[in-house]
Amino acid sequence: MTSRSFRTDENDAFERPRRHTKPRTKDRPDYSTAEIGMIITVDRGRFRVLVAGPEEERDVTATKARQLGRTGVIVGDRVRLVGDTSGEEGTLARIVAVEERTTVLRRTADDDDPYERPIVANADQLVIVTALADPPPRTGMIDRILVAGFDAGIDPLLCLTKADLAGPEELVAQYAPLGVPVQTVSPGSDLTAMRQVLSGRRSVFVGHSGVGKSTLVNALIPDAHRGTGAVNEVTGRGRHTSSSAIALRLPPLDGATEEGAADGGWVIDTPGVRSFGLSHVTRESLIAAFADLAAIAATCPRGCSHETGAPECALDVAVAQGDLGADRLESFRRMLDSGQ
Repeated sequence: MTSRSFRTDENDAFERPRRHTKPRTKDRPDYSTAEIGMIITVDRGRFRVLVAGPEEERDVTATKARQLGRTGVIVGDRVRLVGDTSGEEGTLARIVAVEERTTVLRRTADDDDPYERPIVANADQLVIVTALADPPPRTGMIDRILVAGFDAGIDPLLCLTKADLAGPEELVAQYAPLGVPVQTVSPGSDLTAMRQVLSGRRSVFVGHSGVGKSTLVNALIPDAHRGTGAVNEVTGRGRHTSSSAIALRLPPLDGATEEGAADGGWVIDTPGVRSFGLSHVTRESLIAAFADLAAIAATCPRGCSHETGAPECALDVAVAQGDLGADRLESFRRMLDSGQ
């Protein structure tokens, strides 16, 4: 597939001078001592960057160096800044480099789209938010988001909302074979357990429009003020209430000291999605996310698809011999089918 490439360092744009030109200098700029900050949100070509200072953090507005390209900086990125990084009103810094990412969550517009769309960088937990009713759960969408998370190497967490309208038992049982942890919430419910699993993590919230994702974020972070909306009674679909991704700091857990508040964790809220293309995910990268399955699949015949009915697939042999649970293989193959 084709992937849109981007530069992560302004130096990458430097090249040998063309003929009949006189370069101003032979030296490339050195940004090794430039200040580092984290991208909080992106809005019409302006970036909010959180920069840690010796006494307090600063909220800096920045633009991006032209050489970084159109999609070179996303929420969660750690970037290097030059220019005015004071954060004072009316000032503007410039992003000149993106630090190496630990993870990148991506999707494509649909399964025929050859271009990856990075959503969030450096997240270590993927919270898939889905409603138990109004709108009803879409397991196909859950499976697709899970595939993208496993491909990116991000720990998944399934969060079931609106538990006052329907029970979670069926969905919990469906994803238990994959070892996906589940949290269940309803309006006004105690969120202590949810806060605990988010504490100290950088969690990206992803979900279908109308599942109550923004409502949950507002309950976890009272000053988040994320927009909320109702589900259309005719179509059964929710409308987009968040137009851009934003990183929000979680308040410290009860009993935590203010000194440790900065490490309380982050929630990265993303706009609701109605589709999740996976043309960037390969069969090999998906099975590699499951160590036990990958070890068994290594003995499969060359070119084995690992799908149901694949001739002499070692996964089926392992089930027959009792070395692999049939429910785990079935759940894996459901994801495999959704990603192809």
